[in-house]
Amino acid sequence: MPSPSASERRRFAARAPASPIPAAQWTLLVRLPGRVVIAATSAEHDSPGRTVAEGLSGLAAIAAGRASDSDLVRAVVSAVYAETDGDGPDAEEFTDRDAGLAAVLAACREAARVLAEHADPADSAAYRQWIQAIAAKVCAASRSGHFAGPRVSGDERRFLTDLGAALGLV
Repeated sequence: MPSPSASERRRFAARAPASPIPAAQWTLLVRLPGRVVIAATSAEHDSPGRTVAEGLSGLAAIAAGRASDSDLVRAVVSAVYAETDGDGPDAEEFTDRDAGLAAVLAACREAARVLAEHADPADSAAYRQWIQAIAAKVCAASRSGHFAGPRVSGDERRFLTDLGAALGLV
């Protein structure tokens, strides 16, 4: 998938949506998709190859937000590309899985609060659903355990459930 042009990245880098979202909270919304990719890759320990496949799936899911009907989601995607100069999150896992997952879930709860306070309800729902879709695509990117293993493991299902609750989707 082609990256936005340099002028597109500059144009959308600092542009928050029409809703007045304070800068620190905007940064939270922009960085959360990458953090969710890392959390989803960390939900279950995988081989390096599976972690890379999951990371690539996460990058594609983030980029898919460019086609969203939501101005907020499209602005966040543009800001993600502007902030990272076209590169997305690395395929990595947390060194302390439990602490990393807890921190991302806390960030998701904070993002849901920010959205409830500052965003249009439709944009809020679209953003939260997009974040959940990113995690779901990462978790389904490779089979767990072995070739015939389940597409989404029990640990990944638990993470997705916890994520949905943190985002206020459940």
